[in-house]
Amino acid sequence: MALQAVFFYLFAFVAVASAFMVFSAKNPVHSVLFLILVFFNAAGLFLLTGAEFLAMILLVVYIGAVAVLFLFVVMMLDIDFAELRSGVLQYAPIGVLVGLIVAAELIVVIGGSVLTPVAASSITMPIPNPLVRTNTAVLGDVLYTHYVYFFQIAGMVLLVAMIGAIVLTLRHRQNIKRQDISAQVARTPETAVEVVKVKPGQGI
Repeated sequence: MALQAVFFYLFAFVAVASAFMVFSAKNPVHSVLFLILVFFNAAGLFLLTGAEFLAMILLVVYIGAVAVLFLFVVMMLDIDFAELRSGVLQYAPIGVLVGLIVAAELIVVIGGSVLTPVAASSITMPIPNPLVRTNTAVLGDVLYTHYVYFFQIAGMVLLVAMIGAIVLTLRHRQNIKRQDISAQVARTPETAVEVVKVKPGQGI
C-alpha cells in the first residue's frame, strides 16, 4: 500500500503540473505535448484504481488519435495565437463560473460518500472484486446484457451521423473536375496521346 500511495502522489503531481503547463505554455505545440503527458499520468491513476479499460482508452484513443490530431493541426495551421490570447480575459467570468460548478459537484459527491458510506452498498450492480472478474469483463457484461439495446441504438446513431457526413462532403458540384478511375483505366494510346503537328515558326 505504501508503494501504491507513492505512485499515486507521483502520477497526481505530474498530472496537475502538466495540466497547469497546458494553458500556461507560450508555445501551442508544447501545450499539446503537456496534454499528452496529462493523459499518460491519468492512465497511470486509472491503473492504480483497477480501471484498466479506461487507462487503455486514454492511451489508444486520446493519445493515439485526439492528441496527435491536435498536434498536427497546431503544427500545420498558421494561427496567430497572440491575437487569440488577447481576448481570453473576457471569458474569465464564464470560466470561473464553470469551475465553481464543477467544484460544487465534487464537494457534493465526496461529501455524500463520506457522510453516507452505506450508499455504495445499495448500488444495484456493485463492482465485483478485481481478483474475481476484471474491470473490462464487467463493463462488457453491463454493456452487452443490461444495456445492449441502448448500445445498439448509440451505434446506429453514430452510423447515421457518419453516413450523413460522407453524403454532405461528397456532393457533386458543377464545373469541378473529379477523378474518373474507370475512364483512366479504359484509356488507349490513341485517346491518351495527342500528336500535334507544328509548322516551322509557329508556337503550340
